[in-house]
Amino acid sequence: MLVLYGRSAEIGVLDEVISRAREGSGGAVVLRGEAGTGKTTLLDAAAERAGASGRSEAAGRGEARGRGEAAGGGGVMRVLRTTGVESESDLAFAALHQLLWPVTGSLDALPEPQRDAVSAALGLAAGGAGDRFLLGAGVLSLLAEAAAPDGLVCVVDDFQWVDRASADALLFAARRLGTERIAMLLAVRGDAQVKGVPLTVDVRGLPESAAAELLESRHGAVPARVRRELVTLTGANPLALGEISARLTPAQLSGREPLPDPLPGGARLFGDRVAALSSRARLVALVAAAEADLDLVLRAADRLFAEPTVRTGENAGAARGALGELEGTAREALGELEGAGLAGVSGTGVRFRHPLIRSAVHEAAAPADVRRVHAVLAELTEGDRRAWHLAGAALGQDEHVAAALVAAAERARDRGGYGAATTALARAAELTPEPRARAARLKDAAVAAWLGGRPGQAESLLAEARERAGGDVALAMEIAQLRGRFELNAGNAAEAVRILAAGDSLDMLADAVEAASYVGDTATIVELGRRAAAHPEGFLRDTVAGIGLTLDGDASGPGLLRRALARAGELEDAAGYLWATAAASALGEPDLAAELAGRAGRVARVSGMAGQLPVVLEFVATAERIAGRLAGSQAVSEEGLALAREAGYENTVAAHLANLAVLAALRGEEEPCERQAREALAIAVPHRVGLRAGVAAYALAMLDLCLGRHAAARDRFTAVAAAGAGAGHPIVVWRMAPDHVEAAVGAGDEAGARAALEAYERWSAHAATPESHALLARCRALVDSSEDAFGEALRLHTNPFEAARTALLLGERLRRGQRPGEARAHLRMAWETFERAGARPWARRAQGELRAAGESGQAPPAAVLDALTPQELRIASLVADGLSSKQIAAQLFLSPRTVEYHLYKIYPKLGIGSRTELARLVVLQKAPVAGDGML
Repeated sequence: MLVLYGRSAEIGVLDEVISRAREGSGGAVVLRGEAGTGKTTLLDAAAERAGASGRSEAAGRGEARGRGEAAGGGGVMRVLRTTGVESESDLAFAALHQLLWPVTGSLDALPEPQRDAVSAALGLAAGGAGDRFLLGAGVLSLLAEAAAPDGLVCVVDDFQWVDRASADALLFAARRLGTERIAMLLAVRGDAQVKGVPLTVDVRGLPESAAAELLESRHGAVPARVRRELVTLTGANPLALGEISARLTPAQLSGREPLPDPLPGGARLFGDRVAALSSRARLVALVAAAEADLDLVLRAADRLFAEPTVRTGENAGAARGALGELEGTAREALGELEGAGLAGVSGTGVRFRHPLIRSAVHEAAAPADVRRVHAVLAELTEGDRRAWHLAGAALGQDEHVAAALVAAAERARDRGGYGAATTALARAAELTPEPRARAARLKDAAVAAWLGGRPGQAESLLAEARERAGGDVALAMEIAQLRGRFELNAGNAAEAVRILAAGDSLDMLADAVEAASYVGDTATIVELGRRAAAHPEGFLRDTVAGIGLTLDGDASGPGLLRRALARAGELEDAAGYLWATAAASALGEPDLAAELAGRAGRVARVSGMAGQLPVVLEFVATAERIAGRLAGSQAVSEEGLALAREAGYENTVAAHLANLAVLAALRGEEEPCERQAREALAIAVPHRVGLRAGVAAYALAMLDLCLGRHAAARDRFTAVAAAGAGAGHPIVVWRMAPDHVEAAVGAGDEAGARAALEAYERWSAHAATPESHALLARCRALVDSSEDAFGEALRLHTNPFEAARTALLLGERLRRGQRPGEARAHLRMAWETFERAGARPWARRAQGELRAAGESGQAPPAAVLDALTPQELRIASLVADGLSSKQIAAQLFLSPRTVEYHLYKIYPKLGIGSRTELARLVVLQKAPVAGDGML
């Protein structure tokens, strides 16, 4: 049993996190402190108390494996451990491999895309989707499998040295442990960033009483004066207290002699102990500092001992001899290192007792010796390890070494290890002698950094690539296109337009149109569309050119868009479906646009879009909202917001906040609506993202409309319609036109209503879908006060939510026209639909009208699915589509066990007991709304 001094508060927090995980409410906690404060001891104690006897299952590193009884009763909690090693921090997935290797037997339980991603990361399979979100979901699923049946404690020490690919995957999982039986404990030194884990325990120096206990346990009673002086000089750091007190004489400890000034050890506690080693032991220590594998350490040391050029301080010839003698020499030197208490052999690895020892070894070594050690290790290794040892041995630029690092980067990138790929490519660029190749590698490093969620680093690397591109026009255009994409996702969208419009390729013109569409710059879209028309016919060309020509009023534009949409069945990637969505929007067909955006989302979730999923989900969430599936839209936007923040996509963050603001408005929730709209505008306006600024402003207008403040709503809608590029957007103006008409009519502004209708008619002139015609009919009904137009709208509606809005308006008209009997059926349908959708303000309005029409106004029977959370509703819908738990997990980036957990909660809520019953309920609720003749 470990003895802890003065750490009851810290261990209490860890115990609480572990206890909650055992009960199914998982979470993560960061232990943060300087070197020597006792973070590792706290992790060991927590693991021991959780039932792992201090050490646990760790792959290939030699830690003792054991499972004990967990504190507090119940079954045994499994413990998986990994430790960041500085010498392995550039090796993609090194830490993840150590952590997950004991549970790879559970990989087959994962959804196929997740299984393939994790298998590729661990080197168990070739290839991989290269999507870090997919990999993170796979890691979460595998940890969830490992947690069955009694829970899992996942311990990661020295997180600051965990390779970035592993760190990204682990943090993705750490942020999603809420329904898992998993506790993740992360120890990190200093101020190293641990993104998205809010619970932090600061591990500082010991209280004086605990420091006194520690000193007494090692040296007996120490006078208070000496103790206080030691505590002051060491900051009560447990490592410093132990190391320094061990070097004091009995007379100094007893106070008979003064403490030395400065204290032994100084800033580098272990420097003098390293210096006291024999030259051969120091060399073995240097090899171990570069490579932890025991066999490699011994083999490399043997080779180095046999070289007369290595400065061991001894007769090099004496180190030569038979292989057995050389092995003995290396082992003897390793034994000396162990005997000095500086390192130890743990299974197949050599581990320093503390990371500071490794630092001391490096500081004591001559640079030439460090390079030679890496050179020898490069001869004995292969793959990524060889590449990094070659880099460590390099003196000046070397294309051979640079090429090896590029190959390592490609392997990491293919497995979703974008952080490791970035590091390898940046180092490769440093070692590349040819200027153009160096610029190209910097450009590739920037892409990897971007896809790894590090936009600041990506922009810095791309700026350097741009400086070094010289007169290479093709490379300069590639770099410019990337600059534009980076700006569009996280920077100034108008600047993105300027950069991208300079290109002539169809891809670059398409990117420029996309950027101009975000800004809301119609004139630029028109001009770019005409330039795109000069390219050969094809889906992308027809779409880009068709959008521009349609906006310009050119009669050929809609034909090009129809031709592009006719090829939608041939599309295979999410990007293509998003362009099809844009084509449908340009034709004024919101229902078709919503359907195509949904397809884009389904494809993106399983295809490995290399980090672009948050952007795709912008459009999926909007599509769900437009279709009246408010709970589904909420769940998608919440997911997209989390992913966008992780990826650093600021403009996508604004998109999801704006959509959430609209949803809050539809529910009549003023504070969330205003807050989220404000947050979205704070990003979108300075970034000139007119599309998202327009949606955020639309949310505030809808809040007024939902709450019956027609004049205020009319004024807001008018302001949105008048806003210029970068602050508003024509798409927003088109989509809000039915709301604008309703607000203007409600405010008694007949001229304003008619102007909004005329603009809507122009935009919808080429629309052909029933829903687009239904919305236009409703607008005409409001402006012309036409009951026939209301009836036409109800017959055409395919969107139940919009049908309910039309029914409410017609019911109000009939009731106020002294025809309550005819009004009641419309009002009842509207009330029930709004209640199901959670649109409380409209539900209250419909209920009030229904009572005024003479119906008792008793609450409609709650739809059975109303009891479900947005996430549960998404899972239920996918069950109704016939998907298995594994397939649902792949779609939603969950673990299959989490899906089963949600189903376990869904069944009793709905009073059912099977997937078949659940599917039946979902299908019944999704049944089309009744038309006018059926009411």
